[in-house]
Amino acid sequence: MKYIVKIFAILAIFIGITAAHATQAKAATTFRVVSTKNVTPKSYIRSSAKGSLYNLNGKLPYVSFKAVHQLKNYPRTTFRVTKTRVILRSGVKSTYYYAISTNGRAAGWVWHGYLKVKPGTATYAKVYSQARKQLGKRYVYGAVGPNSFDCSGFSKYVYKKSINKTLPRTAQSQYNKYKKTSTKTRKAGDLVFFGSSKKRISHVGIYVGNGKMIDAQNRGVVTEKVVSPWWHCVGYCRPATLS
Repeated sequence: MKYIVKIFAILAIFIGITAAHATQAKAATTFRVVSTKNVTPKSYIRSSAKGSLYNLNGKLPYVSFKAVHQLKNYPRTTFRVTKTRVILRSGVKSTYYYAISTNGRAAGWVWHGYLKVKPGTATYAKVYSQARKQLGKRYVYGAVGPNSFDCSGFSKYVYKKSINKTLPRTAQSQYNKYKKTSTKTRKAGDLVFFGSSKKRISHVGIYVGNGKMIDAQNRGVVTEKVVSPWWHCVGYCRPATLS
């Protein structure tokens, strides 16, 4: 009987040691995800050839890293970043981007320091900054800047100066040309149009979020609400996909 007890005791110790080693091995190879969030897609290129794209395997919140692509093999590739994830590694929080190459050949998680925003990327920040620079300037019918504007002259000027996008000259032609959006799908940077109908557009502004726009009207270039009693919003369009 004592012999059997000793055997069970030895087995228990062995199992305990094995479990401890397994736990230590897991701790050494898995890392905890602190947070994950979707982001407005932006275009990036590599800032270093040293990094890798990883698949993150495992059951959240614990994941392991498996390298699937080396950045050195993608010297001129553009990546679209759609998600960010904060991961705790060795007690330090590190931010990773989920990046997808625009040619569809590579995808995975990469440490944020190995990517940088692609130069010349069309961003809403550029459009908004340029629009704000014009606040307070005079309204003059037929004017296209830089010191005075009419409504479509303003939108045309802002898009050209900010992201080198050439819009048609009139509000009606701007509305006719581009993909339509709605109050549910609109995004900051879209153009918002007013008039009696889709075929009778009389005014345009640049939507800047939170129900507001920047536009050139009788009082000059101002920020104001889209919904107002003195005009009818016909719809929205998206002249460019902005990051």
